[in-house]
Amino acid sequence: MIDEGYTRFAVRWSDRRPVEHAEVALLERWRRPLFEAGLVGHYEDAGIGYGNLSLRIGSGREFLVSGTQTGHLAHTDREHYALVTDYDIDGNTVHCRGAVQASSETLTHAAIYALDAAFGAVVHVHDEPLWRRLRGFAPTTREDVAYGTPEMARELARLYRETDFPAARLAVMAGHEAGIITAGRSLAEAAQRVLALHFSKEDSR
Repeated sequence: MIDEGYTRFAVRWSDRRPVEHAEVALLERWRRPLFEAGLVGHYEDAGIGYGNLSLRIGSGREFLVSGTQTGHLAHTDREHYALVTDYDIDGNTVHCRGAVQASSETLTHAAIYALDAAFGAVVHVHDEPLWRRLRGFAPTTREDVAYGTPEMARELARLYRETDFPAARLAVMAGHEAGIITAGRSLAEAAQRVLALHFSKEDSR
């Protein structure tokens, strides 16, 4: 069953002009190989996009993130990203601005940034074979925890405390079929980690 594309938090969406930020080009730079590898994309039958990425802006709570339902796009620009200006994990609320609403996974991205100031970027992809291979071996969330919820935020905090997630910077979402998250100091680090795992899986066939 596809469990993707549905926003589970309250959105406070303001200033709906395209985001004017130089880092948007960096997001597109790393989104492109993820899209080409099928790690970000679109389920044609369901009409639902999957996969997203984000980049912390400065040292505060702001970050740029893919807009909701942009997975089908081969190329993106400033109209396809939102700037998250604040969030309340316990209150299940995200504040954002931009021409598009922030991804339905935004609260999960926010939870990872809140865990560690060293995390500068987050990538969420879908790769079912890799997901099946890593589930239960890499840091893995519980099956009863849904994406984009305060419960997922608390589950990631548990992985941060109890597993090697801080070093591995990768988590498998057991309750979100095919879902994998990577984090890194930079967007290049987060994207390259999952791309390397994806292509090493391909090479081993």
